[in-house]
Amino acid sequence: MRTRSLSLDRLRRKIRFVFDSTKADSSDSEVYSWLMSVDSRVGLNPFNPEPYWGFDDLRDLMGEKARNCFYVIADSKIEKGREYFSYRSLLMLSGFSFDNFLSCIERGTIFIDFDARTHHNHGTKFRIKQGFWKELYSEVNQLF
Repeated sequence: MRTRSLSLDRLRRKIRFVFDSTKADSSDSEVYSWLMSVDSRVGLNPFNPEPYWGFDDLRDLMGEKARNCFYVIADSKIEKGREYFSYRSLLMLSGFSFDNFLSCIERGTIFIDFDARTHHNHGTKFRIKQGFWKELYSEVNQLF
């Protein structure tokens, strides 16, 4: 489930996740079912303790994983049970800036994605809105 419930606490040097069940799209049956399961297990109050990421730990991790990377834009289709891709563009991203990452959180261009939609936890991810690469990276080169 995607949410924009990230709060940047520069004084304490952490990114806080503030759970607010009222921001979930309960008109979506899957989201509503998820909310009801959360409610039955732990309730819909803010999490206690509140999850957060410390700046220093996250800076080290992001520096390793996001310093330089590629981003592929593709269309996909399924034919006879097999998935095919048509690659439209390839971007080479370099010069990641953690300070810019924090600014993107403040502006709402980066959000958190708890990827557990298939009843299997695929991990928690920070995601950036499409087309905002230049806010994170000093160099964005389109290779094709």
